[in-house]
Amino acid sequence: MGHVICVANQKGGVGKTTTAINLAASLALVEKNTLLIDADPQANASSGVGLGKDKIKKNLYDAILNGADVQEIIYPTELPCLRVIPAHLDLFGAEVELVNQPNREKKLRNLISPIRTEFDYILIDCPPSLGFLTLNALTAADSVLIPVQCEYYSLEGLAHLFETLRRVKKVLNPTLAMEGILLTMFDVRNKLSHLIVQDIRKHFSDRVFNIIIPRNVRLSEAPSFGKPAYLYDKTSRGAQCYLELAQEIIQKRRRTFS
Repeated sequence: MGHVICVANQKGGVGKTTTAINLAASLALVEKNTLLIDADPQANASSGVGLGKDKIKKNLYDAILNGADVQEIIYPTELPCLRVIPAHLDLFGAEVELVNQPNREKKLRNLISPIRTEFDYILIDCPPSLGFLTLNALTAADSVLIPVQCEYYSLEGLAHLFETLRRVKKVLNPTLAMEGILLTMFDVRNKLSHLIVQDIRKHFSDRVFNIIIPRNVRLSEAPSFGKPAYLYDKTSRGAQCYLELAQEIIQKRRRTFS
């Protein structure tokens, strides 16, 4: 049964999509069958793994709103163990179209339920908001991974996000767990970055991943080439950090089931 991880933060610019792409790729690189679901209408995760609009016939919108079979919207990537369910701008309309539908928060859970056994990991990249698409992802997930930029304003939204998670657990998904808080865009030269790391580790302790993702030029460049960082420059510090994150998550699961 595939482990479903929702990558979520209602604040934009914290490395959410970068994390979804590169963690999915890293899991695939260590031969874990991985599915990346792009639930963000901006479709940056789709293009970031090489799926341009010209390659996509049907997408997540077609399955959630129009009943397309899930197998019709799964696409291969350059990595043999990584497949993708892409997004489309049409998903912007899904927020409105889902309002009056029954079980609207469970559309994504029901969609992926038949294919969970095909994958070791399923990662969901969410929009930078707490609307119906994100609620669908949180309802479908086993755990949530929260990227947090190492800057002061990134901390302000955490309380709101944790309150949302509490409500989702109470009403929609009682087994939702915390995969972890991932510190991103760390600048070793910036004293504030170090203070933010200390503050988050103090308050959230074992919920914070050991690995910290640095600011890295290669991580920023890779999406414009439609590649995860490892395929763009496997020697880059950013690519190596996401491989370490993948190993940390794999080890955590092994400990859970040992």
